[in-house]
Amino acid sequence: MIALRCALEHYLSIRQGLGYKYRHQARRLADFVSFMERQGAVTITTKLALAWATLPADRHASWALRLSDVRGFARHVASIDPNTEVPPTGILPPVKRAKPYLYSDVEIRALLAAALALPPDDALRRWTYHYLFGSIAATGIRLSESLGLQRSDVDLDEGVLTVRESKFGKSRLVPVHPTTCAGLRDYARRRDAHLGSPRGPHFFVAERGGALLPQYVYRVFWRLSREIGLRQAGQHTGPRIHDLRHSFAIRTLLGWYRDGLDVAQRLPLLATYLGHASVRDTYWYLCACPQLMGEAARRLDRRWEGRP
Repeated sequence: MIALRCALEHYLSIRQGLGYKYRHQARRLADFVSFMERQGAVTITTKLALAWATLPADRHASWALRLSDVRGFARHVASIDPNTEVPPTGILPPVKRAKPYLYSDVEIRALLAAALALPPDDALRRWTYHYLFGSIAATGIRLSESLGLQRSDVDLDEGVLTVRESKFGKSRLVPVHPTTCAGLRDYARRRDAHLGSPRGPHFFVAERGGALLPQYVYRVFWRLSREIGLRQAGQHTGPRIHDLRHSFAIRTLLGWYRDGLDVAQRLPLLATYLGHASVRDTYWYLCACPQLMGEAARRLDRRWEGRP
């Protein structure tokens, strides 16, 4: 018998020592250990793991993820306490990845125009959101990566963004198009004129120069997407900010197909550019987007044309 909270501290130190951020998992597993303590239980069982994982009852989409967290922790604890049960896989429906939404050029332009109309007219926020959403659409970087950009990470002379310690603890260089550099340069000029000095370290900033908080960015996006008809009032589903990244990836792949390039050979390049942990994550687009499936099918048909 071991103290689960001490075991959790040891487990998290190992995972984070290997380079995993593990912030959300740490929060969930701390909640699981608290649940076990409330139950007066000292040994992990499949029954208790399931009871915790299926809370709250109306959030089915998170159940498998929560149980997966416990499964990894239980494997660690089982090496110390042989009475520990490791919950088997397949006992809860797997997490389904959201189907990517492919923004049209018209929708992206409408979103950016709506951002420029944000009140008040003399504030920085309309330019911040205009260029924030525009940079995600143009480069495919994640929202968290955009918000984490420091001034020193944005080299507009060389046309390169340095994304540091992003998802999975990876850093990378992201080349950007000259037109994107011009837009970011315009934002930097407006930002510095608005703030004066002293200036904070972040590239995209809130009205007084502090870091942009994700929850406020989401609220602005939902407001703008309703204004331009991408979402209905009160609707909780619809195109997301992250779909701007998906749209970038899908358009890149579609362009390669239509140009007759070897997509399989180039996929690792796109995976590196996007910061994917594995090229498998990039391959996912091939089956998640009907347009890409259609292009792949047409290429296969052409390859077999004329064969007996």
